[in-house]
Amino acid sequence: MNPDASDMTLDDHDPTSPSQADQPAALRSDRLWQLDGWTARVIKNEDDDGWAVEMLQDGEAEPALVGPWTMGRDKKNPKPFDQAAFNTLVKTASEVLQRHRQQAHAMLHKRLTVFALDAQWDVRLDITPDEYEPYATLSAFDELGEEVAQVRVPPDFRLGVASATAWISGGFARPAQASRGFEGWSE
Repeated sequence: MNPDASDMTLDDHDPTSPSQADQPAALRSDRLWQLDGWTARVIKNEDDDGWAVEMLQDGEAEPALVGPWTMGRDKKNPKPFDQAAFNTLVKTASEVLQRHRQQAHAMLHKRLTVFALDAQWDVRLDITPDEYEPYATLSAFDELGEEVAQVRVPPDFRLGVASATAWISGGFARPAQASRGFEGWSE
């Protein structure tokens, strides 16, 4: 018998009702829960004698979260899932995914404010991570938020106060160096 299949219960959803016809029934067992687009599974911890839990969002190949899981009272088997534990795991896994999205966004979109030519400028670098021809767009915005200049630069362009100030002071000319921007721009 499959240990994950023991004590399985299904929510009593009426599959003919229109609001739930497209949703799968929730699956709940001691070591496996599937509910609200998430699957929580207790697995053997490969690093020691304990147990771990993995949280997988529907449609994803990799788990969003893997962490230690508590031993049961017999100190041999894992503690069974309950609604509170599942809710906590969903919340934690959702927060992890949100932080990953925020970090990916921050890596591709950089922004800073500089003072040049007696004015304040908002300079942005937006990287387009194309598999074959990645590139970045360098843009300058004036104090009113109007875009004043935009040039295409290499994706490894290093945006910093010195490079942004040099670009603005240089009349927004396109960087001459293919991979480093203007000479001396990298910080």
